[in-house]
Amino acid sequence: QMRLEESGGGLVQPGGSLKLSCVGSGFTPDDTLAHYAVAWFHQAPGKEREQIACITTPRDGSTKFADSVKGRFAISRDISTNTVTLQMNSLAPEDTGMYTCATDRWGPCTARPEIFDHWGLGTQVTVSA
Repeated sequence: QMRLEESGGGLVQPGGSLKLSCVGSGFTPDDTLAHYAVAWFHQAPGKEREQIACITTPRDGSTKFADSVKGRFAISRDISTNTVTLQMNSLAPEDTGMYTCATDRWGPCTARPEIFDHWGLGTQVTVSA
């Protein structure tokens, strides 16, 4: 059973940066995180979960960002370590919340969370002075 584990969250001052990691494990011998689109979702306190970044498989090689994070966040993957990284810069208090990664096998990075079938438990990010 594939598992996803996020890390890298914490407390940061406004304007600061954090790097979140999503590591996949538990793959069958012929499977790898490279076979999956991987998205990061953000849920702010009291708000709905929102997809903020997504990266398709290396075969497709595209990325997608929510307007709220364009120009501030970057997403990348390391095939050798089954890791997808979210680099977050110029953080603001509204970026506070739980960040969770999820996968969609061979997916096109749809924004619909119900399409993603594996989810991590999330990592908390707090942006505060």
